[in-house]
Amino acid sequence: MMQLNAFYPSLNLETYLIISVFLLITGLYGMIQHRTIIGMLISTELILNGACLNFMAFAKFLGPDAATGQVYTLFIMGIAAAEAAIVVSMMLAVFRKFRSIDPEEINGLKH
Repeated sequence: MMQLNAFYPSLNLETYLIISVFLLITGLYGMIQHRTIIGMLISTELILNGACLNFMAFAKFLGPDAATGQVYTLFIMGIAAAEAAIVVSMMLAVFRKFRSIDPEEINGLKH
């Protein structure tokens, strides 16, 4: 049986931190670049996943108990699910009123 470390020789804290920073930067770039609500929602999920990965990595490598990071990650996942549900319901309400979800076309919310 081959060991997992033979395929992934650098599974240490720095690897997880680099991946989480990549997720954070990708999410921030997506938030700036995308003008649609769905694009911003996906970018927010990337940012939250980067935070979850940070909690898991620090709890595994530096924390006294790995379960602490898992609890925080579950909490963040719950917040992300609630955020997605709220955004989708807001999109449905906006679409019913304006027949579009493009933020450029919706001018009635300004006043």
